[in-house]
Amino acid sequence: MQGKIVKGVAGSYEVHVPGIGKYECKARGIFRKDQKKPLVGDDVLLEELAEEGKGVITEILGRKSELLRPAVANVDQALVIFSVKKPQPNLNLLDRFLVMMGQQGLPCLICFNKEDLDESGEGQEYRKVYEACGYRVLMASARRKDGIRELSQALEGKTTTVAGPSGVGKSSLVNCLQSGTVMETGDISHKIERGKHTTRHTELISIGGDSYILDTPGFGSLDLFDLEKEDLEGYYPEFSPYRGKCRFAGCSHMAEPDCAVKEALKEGKVSRLRYENYCLLYEELKKRKKY
Repeated sequence: MQGKIVKGVAGSYEVHVPGIGKYECKARGIFRKDQKKPLVGDDVLLEELAEEGKGVITEILGRKSELLRPAVANVDQALVIFSVKKPQPNLNLLDRFLVMMGQQGLPCLICFNKEDLDESGEGQEYRKVYEACGYRVLMASARRKDGIRELSQALEGKTTTVAGPSGVGKSSLVNCLQSGTVMETGDISHKIERGKHTTRHTELISIGGDSYILDTPGFGSLDLFDLEKEDLEGYYPEFSPYRGKCRFAGCSHMAEPDCAVKEALKEGKVSRLRYENYCLLYEELKKRKKY
């Protein structure tokens, strides 16, 4: 039979076979010999054992992608979820995530949850900023179940890694995508407007047919690994029309005169919010290389 690994804990793997169900499997010793470790997201062949619901993974099929963080195979896209309000979105963290996924060649969707709390329309402003950069942006309210159909369509037929800070309603949104509640939701602290992390392991969740979501632990910080400061601009797609148009080759778009990106910023063609986050990340990378 062919299935997909949806969970792996201490050498034991849960494999989902569409139309049949889940099997608790061990991997053949040959994988250890070949130094090939099964990953969550792997498509595998398995043999059913006499004991009901048990099996053995006999072959790991070819991977079309492999992420380092989280360690998972065959992911098609990333969905990053922030709330419009309570807590306020940390857009520097959002940009950091977009760069990190860009490094791994993964397309990103952005979803702003808790639209029902957005009386001032800030969410639509955020939407305009990121859509202008080429990202697909979805608005939703898990509480009112608004935007769930559009979100479900964006995930259809794909394996999507889902991430977001604590307290943004990530688990509540994921639960809206299937008939049964499969993820624990955490309470929000009214004092600091943050939630407790409720995800403790990497797990693929089937949301119908060949559509899967990979829930990953909430994040508070993300390191940009193996990235040189000079390469950062390549992960800001809105800078690309101005590449090569600055006075100086290798312009950092920070302090140099006659910078095409800064001119576009003055003209409102580049978001000031995004540009300021770029500067913060650039300085962070610059300082890191000193040590």
